[in-house]
Amino acid sequence: MTTRRGRSSAGRGPRRDALVLLLAVAVTAGTLLAVLLSGGTRSPSPGVQAHEVAAGLRCPVCEDLSATDSAAPMAAQMRRQILADLRRGRSPEQIRSGFVDAYGPSVLMAPPLVGVGSVAYAMPGLVLLAAGATGALVLRRLLRRPGGHGAARSEGGGPT
Repeated sequence: MTTRRGRSSAGRGPRRDALVLLLAVAVTAGTLLAVLLSGGTRSPSPGVQAHEVAAGLRCPVCEDLSATDSAAPMAAQMRRQILADLRRGRSPEQIRSGFVDAYGPSVLMAPPLVGVGSVAYAMPGLVLLAAGATGALVLRRLLRRPGGHGAARSEGGGPT
């Protein structure tokens, strides 16, 4: 009588789980890297650049809308000033800096990269780092588990 090797989950449990987990992490990391590296291209058009700069500036009158989204006369004036400054050759960063000098850092829609504002930019990286460390711990435990997933089932003999 010949015995045939069947495909049981006990023989490939922890190693297969670890491989699947490792593959999922690699695919996720590759996708994230591709998104970060793609970045996008900037249009040289002053109108598009003015829209982008205004979208990053808060309307001082509305407080909760960007200068792009606000219908307030102050926001319209800001948009005209941004477009005029771009046509004069000022960079978007110089224009933002001018608005920060005039209205303070609260005019920026996104927090600044210095001081407490840098925490907002560091948090996604810290969360990814924590997720990676947790994944590594899970992977390590899966690889160290003696006997795999099916060990308890095969020893008990199954239901009677």
